[in-house]
Amino acid sequence: MTVSALTRPGERDRLIVKLSEIDWLFVLVLSLIAGAGSLMLFSIAGSSWQPWAATHAVRFGLCLVLMVGLAAIDVRVWFALAYPVYGLGVLLLIAVAIFGDTRLGATRWLAVGSFSFQPSEVMKLGIVLALARLYHGAPADRAQLSWWLLIPATMIGVPVVLVAHQPDLGTAMLIALTGASIVVLAGLSWKIIAAGVIGVLATAPPFFLFVMHDYQRERVLNFMHPERDPSGTGYHSLQSMIALGSGGLLGKGYGLGSQSQLNFLPEKQTDFIFATLAEEFGFVGCVSVLVLYGAAIYMALRTSYLSHSHFGRLAAAGVTATFTLYVMINGAMVMGLAPVVGVPMPMLSYGGTVMMTVMIGFGLVQSVRVHRYSEVTSGKGSFV
Repeated sequence: MTVSALTRPGERDRLIVKLSEIDWLFVLVLSLIAGAGSLMLFSIAGSSWQPWAATHAVRFGLCLVLMVGLAAIDVRVWFALAYPVYGLGVLLLIAVAIFGDTRLGATRWLAVGSFSFQPSEVMKLGIVLALARLYHGAPADRAQLSWWLLIPATMIGVPVVLVAHQPDLGTAMLIALTGASIVVLAGLSWKIIAAGVIGVLATAPPFFLFVMHDYQRERVLNFMHPERDPSGTGYHSLQSMIALGSGGLLGKGYGLGSQSQLNFLPEKQTDFIFATLAEEFGFVGCVSVLVLYGAAIYMALRTSYLSHSHFGRLAAAGVTATFTLYVMINGAMVMGLAPVVGVPMPMLSYGGTVMMTVMIGFGLVQSVRVHRYSEVTSGKGSFV
């Protein structure tokens, strides 16, 4: 299909053309990551497809179909839904604070009959869409340095405060960093960036002393000195680092990881599955999977670059930033370079909610790619 043909509206609206424009190499990379996750889940369950591996594979298949379907939706529809999705996310987070289910000391879920979900997952996409739409028509001087920046700051701050109150520091951090990434990519002045870095450094000590919950402070202290409580708060980090170190260059072999097979490694199927991978496949296996993650991130960012609309560029970059933060935070956590905050390794870890959120986001990325020639406007007579 030639570029000139794709620029003709009648041609690019055909479903077969839309499907051909999806980045199928990107789909293959995601499939390889999810496939590696299924293999690891099969291993740590004692060479059994139950209870995790089969479910993980089926979920990915369904989410992949969902991603392809979302890719066919015009990017202008995503533009029109941006503020409603964000508003719905804020209302659901408020509902959690009032009516939410409390489990293990945290109020993060809303229950509808027998079904329960975490509204914070809606906000991971909502903040990307809303900020991308806000900056789509913003003049460059506003995006760089002006009082107008209080608007995106408030849009980021409201969900961050609501999620941190649940408490869910890991998700609150993801939302804050994703929002900050979009603001920076939109053209934020380096003066504001420098002031923000200084502000974070200055407020970190009082935040640690007076804002964090006791268990969150324990996580930070454990990160700095895990040996202070090796059978308690330091257990997760120490066992993870033992698994990482014992794998060596090539690993102990598939299904032969003692830390995971003998249940020394906690949360081996979710937050610490990367440590299981390191134990069984070693440094080479970890690097191979990280190369796949790097390829997925590169291809998603390239899609952002190809978009003809500012909304498309920022939306695709925002989704990619969230995905990248997942990988970086989980990797650092598993290696003892960051506190344990309950952030899974996307596509590799077991968990349907995170997988669905990530794949919906990638559906948006592919929609930006498929409809990269669409003109997204917010003025009179536009699509919205």
